[in-house]
Amino acid sequence: MRKAVPSVITKIKARQILDSRGIPTVEVDLFTHKGMFRASVPSGDPSGMYEALELRDGDKGTYLGNSVNRAVKNINERISEALVGMDPILQSQIDQAMIDLDKTEKKGELGANAILAVSIAACKAGAAEKEVPLYKHIADLAGKTNLTLPVPAFTVISGGKHAGNNLAIQDIMILPIGASSFGEALQMGSETYHHLKAVIAEKYGAHGCNVGEDGVTFGSIREGLDLVKEAINRTGYNEKIKIAIDVAATDFCKGEEFLPPNSQYPIVSIEDPFDKEDWEHTKSTARVTLQVVGDDLLMSNPKRIERAILDSTCNALLLKINQIGTVTEAIEVVKLANDVPWGVVISHRSGETEDSFIIKAGAPCRGERLAKYNQLLHIEEELGDHAIYAGEDYRQCL
Repeated sequence: MRKAVPSVITKIKARQILDSRGIPTVEVDLFTHKGMFRASVPSGDPSGMYEALELRDGDKGTYLGNSVNRAVKNINERISEALVGMDPILQSQIDQAMIDLDKTEKKGELGANAILAVSIAACKAGAAEKEVPLYKHIADLAGKTNLTLPVPAFTVISGGKHAGNNLAIQDIMILPIGASSFGEALQMGSETYHHLKAVIAEKYGAHGCNVGEDGVTFGSIREGLDLVKEAINRTGYNEKIKIAIDVAATDFCKGEEFLPPNSQYPIVSIEDPFDKEDWEHTKSTARVTLQVVGDDLLMSNPKRIERAILDSTCNALLLKINQIGTVTEAIEVVKLANDVPWGVVISHRSGETEDSFIIKAGAPCRGERLAKYNQLLHIEEELGDHAIYAGEDYRQCL
């Protein structure tokens, strides 16, 4: 009998593609004896000095300075040379090899976009080598045995820097926590989204239903919340659907003025209600029953997460995997949050791709958002009778 050929990384090939905003990002094909595994990385608006660094060329004559040819070259030459021959199952060793090769604190030498693209592709290859689904492989890497389908956070109204309107906060989202399955949650989200479109069109005309980077855009906070509340009422789901808001206060530094009374709206989660450096006021979040999500405050940075835990400045982590740069490090910060215990929200970015590796939110429209939701449908179908939807326990999902 022929001995099975051990699967190792045989080749890595990167290229520049465009994200959902038409801005360049990195895509990688990683080859093993099992086949080819492709990954592409999302991109957001950089939040500051605490996150891993995207490497862009800066040549204003090409893609307005946003091309990623240097990151692609680093993969094709330096990263490829370091990783070819490694076992794709050994995710932490692969990620550490790239970190060691970069030698900078924020991955500025090779580029976090270059490192993450390879890390994700390797993770997919590792799952194939073990002949298990990708989600099962990731659960194994994280030491998890219980698999739970998350409550989706559907962005239904966008504002802030992601939309051309007067809404100061960044997002109004809906959470179908009363659904019995992810499939039903997706249905609730879609139906509410379309009812909201009708509500807005009736009140403001069809021009009120513009689509921003993450979803529909609109006007002031109370108007937006009233419209969403009316849309939920029209679906008949009522108490089964709750509201979340992303204040993104760092962009205007007046977050506390934009938090409506909780009694008027079914708000269960608020993200970044204060400026990212306002550690003093954020301590007040320890006294609230809401889920208070740290995004700009934390930037997926372990040191800032540890400080937030000690100071009780929030009770949930927004994880943007490209802010930290590898699958292994992302798993480590999730464990850090779980140990408190905090909730964890996995975040997409304003510049997304069709890659469904990262799953969180967005309106139930646009292909790069729906790719994530549809993948969760696939996972739920595959799990069958073992599928568990987080529902009311959405804060303890990961």
